[in-house]
Amino acid sequence: MTKITYITHDGTRFEIEAENGSTVMENAIRNSVPGIEAECGGACACATCHVYVDEEWAPLVGSPEPMEEDMLDFAWEVGPTSRLSCQIKLRDELDGLVVRVPERQG
Repeated sequence: MTKITYITHDGTRFEIEAENGSTVMENAIRNSVPGIEAECGGACACATCHVYVDEEWAPLVGSPEPMEEDMLDFAWEVGPTSRLSCQIKLRDELDGLVVRVPERQG
């Protein structure tokens, strides 16, 4: 199990235990984290699961692949650590991961 902390734009924290191999988006949806809409269901075909990875975690999470990078063009207020949460697969090294949810999606 991997622990993820989601912080919404108003500072509310959601701490979730998640299965390795699942995505940050899937766990947000399962646990009703507000602000993660995931309209495409995790197919990397929208930008409604956009999150900001906390800077200390960005190197471990890694950079977006080209397809994700293209979709991030449609996200709201993209920053240097922006990722689509559907593309972040959980693994042991990400235990304790912190992501921030933007004020709004797309």
